[in-house]
This record gives sequence, structure tokens and C-alpha cells, in this order.
Amino acid sequence: MRYLVLSDVHANTDALDAALGVAATAVYDRVLVLGDLVGYGGDPNGAVNRVRQLDPLATIRGNHDRVASGIDSAENFNPAARNAAMWTRSAIDADNLAYLAQLPEGPLQVDDLVEICHGTPLDEDAYVFDSLDAIRSLNDASRPVCLFGHTHSPLALYVEGRELAYERTDHGTVFALRDCARYLINGGSIGQPRDSDPRAAFVIVDTGARTVEFFRVPYDVAAAQERIRRAGLPESLAARLALGR
Repeated sequence: MRYLVLSDVHANTDALDAALGVAATAVYDRVLVLGDLVGYGGDPNGAVNRVRQLDPLATIRGNHDRVASGIDSAENFNPAARNAAMWTRSAIDADNLAYLAQLPEGPLQVDDLVEICHGTPLDEDAYVFDSLDAIRSLNDASRPVCLFGHTHSPLALYVEGRELAYERTDHGTVFALRDCARYLINGGSIGQPRDSDPRAAFVIVDTGARTVEFFRVPYDVAAAQERIRRAGLPESLAARLALGR
């Protein structure tokens, strides 16, 4: 099975469309979505509609999905994120709002090899920022490969025995999954990368070949910025797209 893994779309349909165009040529069987379909960006209905049309095998919620759908408050968000969440709640249609509200919390076991979560297997809102966070997440994972999002930065590491090692995550990197290792993999963000590379990021995980491939896709950043500005959202949300921060 070849899984196209999408995370942190954040209502950026310009990035999502570009990524899906490249993913189609790479060929995949099913889609896994790791949360935060909305928030920050200016096209929440377009983002949710496109994800739903993909008929994902599994989709879990992110913190922005919870807040935008009204099942959680925005008290922990910074002002720009809070502004975007409240605007999203008013701009998105009722059917898509209901869809976001019913998305399940991770972690979710996809098959015998793969599980998905938004933050970590233990806490959907927690971030993996360093090796200690990673080790804790690996200890909480129930499958050999744990796919996660939330940080908006690609990451691939594994534990084999007592060794913690990292794999490269730049565009075009393909690595083989080791038989006796446990992996923690973040394919990066579709709609708002934060690793100083503005290109949309995703991975394809091939469970048959036991490989992971990383992709970066350029898209029309100016068009995505204009959607944000037309929505009346904070300028900072538009500016950061060009910086990949």
C-alpha cells in the first residue's frame, strides 16, 4: 500500500492543489490526513472539500480543526491564530464545520505497520521539538511507524536497539524502513511550512516496499497570500508563507 500523507493544510488550497498534482504522478493508493485542515489560510471550504473528495483512508483532527469547529476554545492560541480560527468558524459552511467537529482524535492505528497522530501518540497537542520529545513519542507509539504533524517541519528518526538516528528529509530523499527499528516521521506541512522552505511538503509511505519518500513542491505563494488578505486576516499570516516560517 502506498500512502500519501498530508498534514497541516491550513486552508491553503494553492499549496494543496500543487502538492496533489505532483503526488498523482508519483502514484499512491490511499490518503492519510494528520490534522489541521483549516486555520491561518484563506480558503477553509476549499481545503476541506478537497480533502473530503480524496476519500482518505484515515483523517484525524488537529488543534485548529477543534477550535474552528467550536469544540474547543482559542484561549491557548496567539492573537493571529485566534483571529484566523474565529474567522474560519464564521466563513466555513455548516456541512464542513460538522465534518471537522466529528474528526477523531489521534492516535489512530492504520494497519500493522503504521499509526498516525497530530502531535504525539500520548497528547494530540504536544510538540516534538527535540530528541527527548521524540524518544517519549516512540515509547508511546503502538506501531513501528508513527506519522505525525503539528510542528510543520519535516523530521525522520528511528530507534534501533539503543541507537537514535536521523534520516534525511530533503526533497527526493527515499529511505528504506529497517526491519527491527521504530520510526517517528513528520512529512512537513502542506500549507504553512516552518523550516525556512516555503514549498509544500508531504511524504509517500510504501508499506509493501517499506520505503518513505519526501517531497517539496513549489506553489503560487502570492495567490495564497492574496486569499488571506481578502479575508481580512492578519498580514503576518500572509507574509510568513513566503519565508517558510
